[in-house]
Amino acid sequence: MIRIIRHSLREYKTPAIITMILVIFEGILECMIPYTIAQLISVVRLADMDGIRRYGLILILLAIISLLCGAGGGIASADAVTGLSRNLRKDMFERIQSFSFENIDKFSTPSIVTRLTTDVMNVQQSFMMVIRMVMRAPVMIVFATIMSFRISSQISMMFLGMIPIVAILLFLIVRIVMPVFRRAFRKYDNLNASVEENIEGIRVVKTYVHEDLEEEKFRKASRDLQANFTTAERILAWNAPLLQFCIYAVITAALYIGAQTIIDSQGLLLNVGGISSIVVYGMQILMSLNILSMVFTMISMSMESAERIEEILDEEPKIKNPAEPVYEVKDGSIDFDHVSFAYNEKTADVLKDIDLHIREGETIGIVGGTGSSKTSLISLISRLYDVTAGRVLVGGRDVREYDLDTLRKEVAVVLQKNVLFSGTIKDNLRWGNPEATDEELVEACRLAQADEFIQTFPDKYDTYIEQGGTNVSGGQKQRLCIARALLRKPKVLILDDSTSAVDTYTDALIRKAFRESLPRTTKLIIAQRISSVQDCDRIIVLDEGRINGIGNHEELLENNRIYREVYESQQRKAVEEHE
Repeated sequence: MIRIIRHSLREYKTPAIITMILVIFEGILECMIPYTIAQLISVVRLADMDGIRRYGLILILLAIISLLCGAGGGIASADAVTGLSRNLRKDMFERIQSFSFENIDKFSTPSIVTRLTTDVMNVQQSFMMVIRMVMRAPVMIVFATIMSFRISSQISMMFLGMIPIVAILLFLIVRIVMPVFRRAFRKYDNLNASVEENIEGIRVVKTYVHEDLEEEKFRKASRDLQANFTTAERILAWNAPLLQFCIYAVITAALYIGAQTIIDSQGLLLNVGGISSIVVYGMQILMSLNILSMVFTMISMSMESAERIEEILDEEPKIKNPAEPVYEVKDGSIDFDHVSFAYNEKTADVLKDIDLHIREGETIGIVGGTGSSKTSLISLISRLYDVTAGRVLVGGRDVREYDLDTLRKEVAVVLQKNVLFSGTIKDNLRWGNPEATDEELVEACRLAQADEFIQTFPDKYDTYIEQGGTNVSGGQKQRLCIARALLRKPKVLILDDSTSAVDTYTDALIRKAFRESLPRTTKLIIAQRISSVQDCDRIIVLDEGRINGIGNHEELLENNRIYREVYESQQRKAVEEHE
């Protein structure tokens, strides 16, 4: 935890240091106040007006300075702790943005959200307690002990004897509770997962009338979290009564000894002021121990959170820029040179010995059954994953030689489940090209057959899109995503079943626009419908991660069994639906 705090504190080190200095001074001043009060009581008994004014003024000054130190420490600590949490979230988010798909696959979305919110908050709270209380409590213990010895060494020895007893008891409590908190914070992931899954799939939940099932899943996750925190709090509940017992036991003994007017090491009788001061010092010593126990408890809670944050920050992106990257993609030619690919070392290859060569400007269709690794194939082109064996070349260069931003700007991918973000249609389109003019936006939408339905909206291109694109249909969302990709003016355009939600007529218009307007752009079209690829220059049939056949529509109908069976099945279905 110290390492991530030191790394992420950065520009907020100064307010953190100021906080620690101010709370140290505040602690020293608070220890001086009881002693000053004792002196004031003594001069009051002697009716010494000069002494009363002198010690009264000193007391007021000590109180004012202590107040200013406390207020200043509070203001500085607010800057430090909120700045730390800001930087932690920023560092994690930037690290996540650098992750490849392989890295992202290691962390679930709810887990990442928990780390960015709850875990950061726990570390923030621990850091605040450290710079404000850990610095103050030891100072209070040391100075309160010194001042109490000046009044009565005999009573002060009682305080010193109680310190190790209290420390051992608190240490045992914290040691028992730490594993419980570690389990509890991991339960947050399950709770967030239940909430996220329900909200994202709320339409399906209501369609199947499964609200009760989802409520039960949430209740179970909530009960598990509650059970862990209840166990932890029951253990921590012993903290206060044990400490109170020790405090009042020592204070009772101190009062008893003081009442007997025990003579201290200087041969002076304890007066009323001395007794009250030493009781206050005893309270300060033992309460400082209580503060330290609270800090250790909070640290024990946040250690697990810090480890989870470190997992994100220490995760190295699997895909990085080469030492001397290439910043220009010559053309849209694509070559798979005996490529094999597995998602990780523990799984089998999903692509096996793919040897494929695509010329610039070709339109290539890719078909195959579910699990034939069509999406895996095209993910290698923009280097979302790296090959396990062989090479993928774009523009005659291995994709691992390119600057990642350069490669991905020239290889535009439109997914079947692409995402629209909250904002206007223009805002979403300009994800493809932030500098695009309004005329270029309209032209891209015309090619994607999106302009027609946009013109029916009251605000047209300024229409606001809700988060996730929930206020447009699936087909409209796909066409907007295609237009967004076209604005990149890429050398390679990949459509991953991205016209599945549009009708066959609109699908044909989109393909026609591509042929006429993007002659030099290499186009790869993954589709389930044969009609979406039958006019492609070549069609690739994938089966269990291998190329089962390559050819145009007529050649594959004649020579490839898988392609022919899919085509005939779809034709029969079309006839049945027409009848």
